Amino acid sequence: MTPRLQPVSYKRHRFPPQIIAHAVWLYFRFPLSLRLVEEMLLERGIVVSYETIRRWGKKFGPEYARRLRRKQPRPTDIWHLDEMGVSIAGRKHWLWRAVDQDGYVLDEIVQTRRNTKAAKRLLTRLMRKQGGLPRRLITDKLGFYAAARGQLMPSVEHRSHKGLNNRAENSHLPLRRRERVMQGFRVPGGLQQFASVFSAARNLFVPPRTRRSTLATHLHRLSATAEWKSAAGVAA
Repeated sequence: MTPRLQPVSYKRHRFPPQIIAHAVWLYFRFPLSLRLVEEMLLERGIVVSYETIRRWGKKFGPEYARRLRRKQPRPTDIWHLDEMGVSIAGRKHWLWRAVDQDGYVLDEIVQTRRNTKAAKRLLTRLMRKQGGLPRRLITDKLGFYAAARGQLMPSVEHRSHKGLNNRAENSHLPLRRRERVMQGFRVPGGLQQFASVFSAARNLFVPPRTRRSTLATHLHRLSATAEWKSAAGVAA
């Protein structure tokens, strides 16, 4: 049985939890800079600095994401793997990401290497978090994936073809847009934390591919908003 998490604590914060949760939602859900979030709150008569919003995102974003991820269905049966290069302080890093057949981000990890060891680390984390093996693994033609799969899950079917892996490659695009708005990331830990919260929020709010009607999308977003508020511990 999964242990119950303690409620989010807002002690020693002068702003109400509803405002904090709303500011964090704006920052991680939309391609907005901290200063734009500050301006949007000011339009509602809420005077708060962008630096305070940054601290709220750093403190509460991971807390909200932990609660959201606990509610997601597992396991899935197809894993799409890919990596995107990110320059941090003049050094190349790699964000290794896994998504399922619906584009739902399963996990992501920032690493300095692009080799078999890095691919194995991603697969090891996935097996632990998903509680088992996938039915199929889909990657591009990078040989490190085949080597890691052969060592960790040799019985799993592996399809290696660039055209089959658009789902994983497309999952990088929203983060790329945020990277431009934020003018890059300053430290690897900052990228890891931001990507984790950003993906949890995106997983929650983007409607499944099978529910694309206007009404279904509207209902999905209402449900997602209620779930976000529940994770933040604020009244719906």
